[in-house]
Amino acid sequence: MLILVINCGSSSVKYQVIDIKENKSLVTGIAERIGIPGSKIKQQLNGGGKFKLEKDLADHKEAIQQIFNLITDKEHGAIGDMSQISAVGHRVVHGGEKFNRAVVIDDEVLKVLESLFDLAPLHNPPNVLGIKTCQALLPHAPQVAVFDTAFHQTLPDYAYTYALPYEYYERLQIRKYGFHGTSHKYVSNRVAEILGKPIGQLKIIVCHLGNGSSITAVDQGKSVDTTMGFTPLAGVPMGTRSGDIDPAIIPFIMKKENFSAAEVSTLLNKQSGVLGISGLSSDFRDLEEAAEKGNQRAILALNTFNYSVKKAIGAFSAAMGGVDVVAFTGGIGENGIDQRRDILQNMSYLGLELDNDKNNCRGKEAIISKEGSKVLAMVVPTNEELMIAKETAELI
Repeated sequence: MLILVINCGSSSVKYQVIDIKENKSLVTGIAERIGIPGSKIKQQLNGGGKFKLEKDLADHKEAIQQIFNLITDKEHGAIGDMSQISAVGHRVVHGGEKFNRAVVIDDEVLKVLESLFDLAPLHNPPNVLGIKTCQALLPHAPQVAVFDTAFHQTLPDYAYTYALPYEYYERLQIRKYGFHGTSHKYVSNRVAEILGKPIGQLKIIVCHLGNGSSITAVDQGKSVDTTMGFTPLAGVPMGTRSGDIDPAIIPFIMKKENFSAAEVSTLLNKQSGVLGISGLSSDFRDLEEAAEKGNQRAILALNTFNYSVKKAIGAFSAAMGGVDVVAFTGGIGENGIDQRRDILQNMSYLGLELDNDKNNCRGKEAIISKEGSKVLAMVVPTNEELMIAKETAELI
């Protein structure tokens, strides 16, 4: 059984074709910088063959069409025809309180997903576009939605409740939901496997750092708190998202700039974060390059991001009464040598000592703390696609 996994992010589409019976990926790839100059698709076959298509990708629909072409390409592809795909598993960011597990997608499910656009304006629209594109191009294959919010259903009520009149939770379901759940679940379980310890004995802080970033406290295999909230806008600063700010800033800006609610939402979701601070880019690689050349606002953007992640680690270690492992994942977490170094500076009070030589690694599993460090620091590349494929196969 071959499962195609489509993972539409705010500016990327990750994909894999996974043979469930063999539990292996036949081809994996990513379309990057969608809607940003310099977009490209990088694809790798299980046997090691690599191919890169450098092509401007205006939107997610165009990216998925190009991905299908590459998957079946005679020279660089993995399968002869897309009819070999048994089902498509889609990462969907926000399920609200409607979905606490994966579901087979039908018209009613699509209507609910579209009704949740306001909760995840950067992600649910491309998620749904990915679903509709696959429905049109692969009408024979069932489509399954796997939700980022599901892993965080174990948050205690005092962690997910906002200090608003309680009726807003009862009537409008305003609460912390949390996101990147598939990644946090995979990484925390993989940490336990690598260390050869039962996950029920571990306190893990997973730092999923990328264009969208969230940090999660995982106590005995369960999510007990996370930085993202009612929407993926909350938490640490991100590529274009502000993260946590004083809520009074919103009506202040609306009054001073004569902004509508839609305009201030666009400001916070698409024009803020490290892009807003730097005035340069939402891509951390661009910021690193500019910072090396002395660009002060790029330096400020990176420092603000790193400082926010450091604070979250400290807060969650307090919430869990300690921590055994701090694990980094996501595009920045797996590849950001300088970010990991700056985030983990001065954490000896936790018993965490970074080994700078071990930290000099990208995109591979590694323990990067010093020998004898009481708290371990690790890099664990995420595999959300494999988790999504397994849940998809179980449903169909």
